[in-house]
Amino acid sequence: MSGQLLDNPVWHALGGPHIPLRQDFGPVRRYRPDVALFAAFEAPAAEPLDGLIAAIPEAGGAALVTPAPVDVPAGLSAMRVLPVLQMVAATPRPVAPATDAIDLGDEHVPQMLELVQLTQPGPFAARTIEMGRYIGIMEGDALVAMAGERMRLPGYTEVSAVCTHPDHRGRGHAKRLVSTLLHDITGRRETAFLHVLPDNRAAITAYEALGFTGRREMTFTAFARA
Repeated sequence: MSGQLLDNPVWHALGGPHIPLRQDFGPVRRYRPDVALFAAFEAPAAEPLDGLIAAIPEAGGAALVTPAPVDVPAGLSAMRVLPVLQMVAATPRPVAPATDAIDLGDEHVPQMLELVQLTQPGPFAARTIEMGRYIGIMEGDALVAMAGERMRLPGYTEVSAVCTHPDHRGRGHAKRLVSTLLHDITGRRETAFLHVLPDNRAAITAYEALGFTGRREMTFTAFARA
């Protein structure tokens, strides 16, 4: 039964550990817009999605993560539709933790946003840092790699924002940062999961080496007001 939570991770995160980050709009739950783009319905395949428009700010957006593609409700446009592979570390095989990693805090947010803008690991907002622990590797005053915990739901924590500055790749930063998070997550008796583009074979191979296996393909749909 617990594995089925991952079929609707946003809904269950906002009904569990991330309740403090939640906003409600009738049948829709969503993260505060400054925290994350994600919204959810309890049963997106079985209920009309028209209520989503109320959860979208005039100049903002919202994204659903669903087991199958969804129809675009009236008044909205689909800005981006992507298949994503959901991977789960049921038997994690982390390497040694990154002893040079630091915990990232509010003072690092501008650098985190710059690194995300450069590397495009996925949605990241000004207050995404409130979702969980984010760690990074600094060289001098520069943030060169980071990874963190995004969605948290009962028994599971999502690994996200895994990125390395192009000038510092090939040094194992991402593997060590993800391993550090894996040690933390398994220490809490939780299971790590993540989402990756199915055609990103390099990332998938790296995650498989750390014990992640593909669970199922999901659909990421980002909406804005038409």
